[in-house]
Amino acid sequence: MVRYEDCILFLLSKAYQKASANFKKQLHEQGLTPVQNLVIQALYEEEGSSAGELGKKLLLDNATLSGVLDRLADGGWIVKEFADEDKRFLKLRLAPKAKERIAILFEATEKANEEILKPLRSEERLLLTRILKDLQK
Repeated sequence: MVRYEDCILFLLSKAYQKASANFKKQLHEQGLTPVQNLVIQALYEEEGSSAGELGKKLLLDNATLSGVLDRLADGGWIVKEFADEDKRFLKLRLAPKAKERIAILFEATEKANEEILKPLRSEERLLLTRILKDLQK
């Protein structure tokens, strides 16, 4: 029988809670959640993405993504536009507020990563990253 202290779901959950709390602290001044920051950074890399494309890329369901996009638009972080070729599709782009603060957001992400990975050696960091990516498949 697997004890709860050795249960992978328990260990992942506790690691997530610690990482998420740290990331929220890094983003507090900007008034963003980790998921909102993720969306902004993804749009920075692929501005003009549709909501559907973004959801697939970030593995977010439509309901979750829709709420995040609404809050980001209401907060002046993103702009939603209907695609010229098909008015049923939204194209998303960063608002000036996001463009002005993108370096701060990337820095917050770097700090959060460094904080959670601080106890690990370089090779352990690489291995953890690879394992986490493999678990998503």
